[in-house]
Amino acid sequence: MQRIAIFASGNGTNAQRIIEHFQGNPKIQVTLLLSNNPDAFVLERAKNLHVPTIIFTRHDLYHSNHLLDILSVQGIDYLVLAGFLWLIPDYILDAYPSRIINIHPALLPKYGGKGMYGMRVHQSVIEAGDPESGITIHYVNANYDEGQIIFQEKCLIEPGDTAESLANKVHELEYRHYPEVIEEVMG
Repeated sequence: MQRIAIFASGNGTNAQRIIEHFQGNPKIQVTLLLSNNPDAFVLERAKNLHVPTIIFTRHDLYHSNHLLDILSVQGIDYLVLAGFLWLIPDYILDAYPSRIINIHPALLPKYGGKGMYGMRVHQSVIEAGDPESGITIHYVNANYDEGQIIFQEKCLIEPGDTAESLANKVHELEYRHYPEVIEEVMG
């Protein structure tokens, strides 16, 4: 059995879809959800789906081995980021080489990097007049949104689309593809 830990900071719709996708899977299980935001709704979603949660601080992530110890004790094989905005430190990258997966709501390398998340990304795409956007699923490295690309899927931007309508199109791609691509990567 391969075990996933999800890192999330916000509402948790992608995290919920991932957890639901792997429920009953004999080979892959979401074992843990970790959040740096004690008020994140993702914690409620995980609780409702019977996935244990851990809340951690900036100190826990950047100045101790606390999280790595937890991941080790839980036998975690892969880390999946689902709306997690902090940079993953080197010691965790070293412990999980090519086993940390993230999703970005644009076609990287465009519209990536520090501070490019959520509606900021969609607004930038609309303002640039791009004809399409989409999702990028990639491995995590030491820089925001620069890891090796695993999968991309596009959606057209129609005349009259707003950042909000584009966000809805991108969310649909995320929900459809992220759990399946994680399963393919974990093989």
